[in-house]
Amino acid sequence: MVNQLRINTKNSFHRYDVTLLLNGLPLVQIELKSLQISPRRAMQQIIKYKNDEGNGYINTLLCFMQLFIVSNHTKTWYFANNNIQHFDFDADEKFLPIYTYADKQNQKITNLVEFSEVFLSKCKLAEMINRYMVLVQSEQKLMMMRPYQIYAVEAIVECINDNRGNGYIWHTTGSGKTLTSFKASTLLKENENIHKVCLWWIEKTLTAKRVKNLTNFKKIA
Repeated sequence: MVNQLRINTKNSFHRYDVTLLLNGLPLVQIELKSLQISPRRAMQQIIKYKNDEGNGYINTLLCFMQLFIVSNHTKTWYFANNNIQHFDFDADEKFLPIYTYADKQNQKITNLVEFSEVFLSKCKLAEMINRYMVLVQSEQKLMMMRPYQIYAVEAIVECINDNRGNGYIWHTTGSGKTLTSFKASTLLKENENIHKVCLWWIEKTLTAKRVKNLTNFKKIA
């Protein structure tokens, strides 16, 4: 962990609150604000840094950055690093896409201390980056799986590895079922006892769309 890292740019300098290193590489940046300031300010700061000529995200080891976390101690959000065109605010001034971590009962974990205990443990953080981030090749965009998708994938993999028979995961429309099935399939392929993984759908009209989406997903090595 590195606190208050400072990098000079062509016109200014950047100061990064907390940088987390995994295997010696800076993969996670945490920007903190005081309680009365919205984490949105931290996100704006990150965008400003990324727009600055000669910024560290391009010209230094910070180019390995995978994940940003912003917090004012009571509100904690996280999002994947991407090219600047994928950082934006919508009409309601909400930054897209951002994530709030949650437990298996979908109870939000927004307090920074609680978030750190469950999300920033060494093994959990490495797992989030290595197993649950996906590259959308057509857009050259990093996606993070939402907590409920991760829990669904873990349940599928555990059920099959334990040979507990059939099961199902119930997700609503627009909840990311295609990504969930893709990630479950890729993880199941790591089991040497599984020789083939098949995906099938009952909605024939959606098959072409889902196949296109699946071919766009790529595991982050």
